[in-house]
Amino acid sequence: MKALHPIDPTLPADPAPEQVWYTSYGSNMDLDRLGCYLRGGQPPGAARATPGCRDPRMPARSVPVELTGTLYFATESQVWGGGRAFYDPRAGGRVLARAHLLSAEQFSDIAAQEMYREPGAGLDLTGALTHGRAVLGRGRYETLVCAGQADGLPVLTFTAPWAVGDVPWNPPSAAYVRLLAGGLLSAGAWDADAVASYIAACPGATGHWTEPAVADVLRTVL
Repeated sequence: MKALHPIDPTLPADPAPEQVWYTSYGSNMDLDRLGCYLRGGQPPGAARATPGCRDPRMPARSVPVELTGTLYFATESQVWGGGRAFYDPRAGGRVLARAHLLSAEQFSDIAAQEMYREPGAGLDLTGALTHGRAVLGRGRYETLVCAGQADGLPVLTFTAPWAVGDVPWNPPSAAYVRLLAGGLLSAGAWDADAVASYIAACPGATGHWTEPAVADVLRTVL
């Protein structure tokens, strides 16, 4: 098993970094899925394609990390059906994730696509890097979060502006669970039992996805 990559919770000093750790806790933990955001394309099982980034290169590195907070499923995904994964950094718990070393431009383009915007304009990261959180809009994935730094570079992700208890939970689809589970397994820090237990315990999945049911999905990944 790989060791978790350490995160320093101190906010970075550089307000305009050239590189960042884009930290995914959802479907972009899977490198093939992430590749569709970078190079453009439509992954198997998805209902829509993405245009891709100005710079289509894959991450220089991808490492397993854990964030403080809670992962939960809510709203309805237009791509996979079922609930989307969201991250509440203000709640207790731990979130299994995968940090990808990308340029700040690539992070901006991925975030734009997640926000259903056209990529090509750089996001202002100053608020997130200075305060740890910046709300760019009221929609899902329009809030930037900086969880600290790793190797001197910002650990950045995006989520919704609301908290885990503010919205109705919605269980994720099997296709979405397959991507999350596959991404976590390929990160190399968690085994199948740990992944199944983690996903089944997340708000929105609990009561719908049992550990054995997630394990069945994992077998199709393996």
